[in-house]
Amino acid sequence: MPRHYSWPSDRAVAEMRQIVSNMAGVTKEEVRIVASPYRICPLGAHIDHQGGTVSAMTLDMGILLGFVPSRSSEVLLISGDFEGQVRFRVDEIQQPTQTTAGNGNSRKDSSELQEQCKWGRYARGAVYALQSRGHKLSKGIIGLISDGDGLNSVGLSSSAAAGIAYLMAFEHANNLGISPTENIEYDRLIENEYLGLKNGIMDQSAILLSSHGCLLCMNCKTKDYRLIERPKLQEYKNGQPKGTKILVALSGLKGALTSNPGYNGRVAECQKAARVLLEASGDFTGEPILSNVKPEVYETHKCKLDSNLAKRAEHYFSENMRVAKGVEAWAKGNLKEFGELVSASGRSSIQNYECGAEPLIQLYEILLRAPGVLGARFSGAGFRGCCIAFVEADLADEAAAFVEREYPKAQPSLAREMELHGQTSVFICESGDCARVL
Repeated sequence: MPRHYSWPSDRAVAEMRQIVSNMAGVTKEEVRIVASPYRICPLGAHIDHQGGTVSAMTLDMGILLGFVPSRSSEVLLISGDFEGQVRFRVDEIQQPTQTTAGNGNSRKDSSELQEQCKWGRYARGAVYALQSRGHKLSKGIIGLISDGDGLNSVGLSSSAAAGIAYLMAFEHANNLGISPTENIEYDRLIENEYLGLKNGIMDQSAILLSSHGCLLCMNCKTKDYRLIERPKLQEYKNGQPKGTKILVALSGLKGALTSNPGYNGRVAECQKAARVLLEASGDFTGEPILSNVKPEVYETHKCKLDSNLAKRAEHYFSENMRVAKGVEAWAKGNLKEFGELVSASGRSSIQNYECGAEPLIQLYEILLRAPGVLGARFSGAGFRGCCIAFVEADLADEAAAFVEREYPKAQPSLAREMELHGQTSVFICESGDCARVL
């Protein structure tokens, strides 16, 4: 059955406080909890790393990190989703994973040599980011991290949610006054430098800046952003749905983007397309990202791009236009037009960006046929994960049931695997708030 969500629940918070208080030998009242939500990108897919304009919002679901400051520099972490413990010290210098892997002469500190838990790299990455900007940490944390629903690596940006949760916990433990915009940069350091993933800043921006019921619009080149509220109910025009829910439908495909060459490969293709277009216009010094290419330059010189690069550039420029139209539609309460643009973004991701794995394409097409669905697309990079859809609120259960019936017909093995692991396949959500310490 689809799961209606209310996050974080009082029960989950209480259970986490109890476990961490037992771990650390403190009272439950001393335990702090970071609620770091998952995010979706209705419009603006795959253009943040090119300095494009994106839209995003958080969901009322995500990662919880319960913690207390340790009495020393020691870090002790356990996970509700993965086995093992993570132990290291915040006064040990952290090195990017790509400089410490595969090199027989590379140095690893004592705790890293003993660590078998790859999930601990996000905590280490948070320390790396803070250290790299001159912050000296003296207090570690004792904590438990969990999402409670097994939604890591499904395309809702669990990596950014985890990185931000650790950043906020270390900052709280060490009395560091760090702004949300600063933490956008710190999480970028975790993803780009520490883990080697060449993504943009959309994920962490959404998680840190969103507000319930609003659409976040951000220019990823200038980092200017605004929150667009939907009109009040009485302002809606006839024929428009007055309430919507968000469906999150899982494909069963999992995997971290850092281990998938397709993601960084597409980024490189966008950069190559930008370089060809810039040089064709006589600009040999501009940074090769597509936001530095004026639309008129693209229209004049796009004939010089080979077929693959032409598709990547077409996705970028058409997606930028969809974001502009979508923001206007959202502000006017025209959710039907907004949904149509979301679906068009999904088609461009398949046809132009060519990032849709077959199960995700099938899931996307099923969602488009579901009752009450206004628009659907991949969530995440499209190489694994899930699809999201905006659906009329009073038809959300019917739409979720339709997906639960139809997807197993298309992908019986993946659907059976989720069922065997007790994984809910469709969630019914609403928009959420930004990351915060409870």
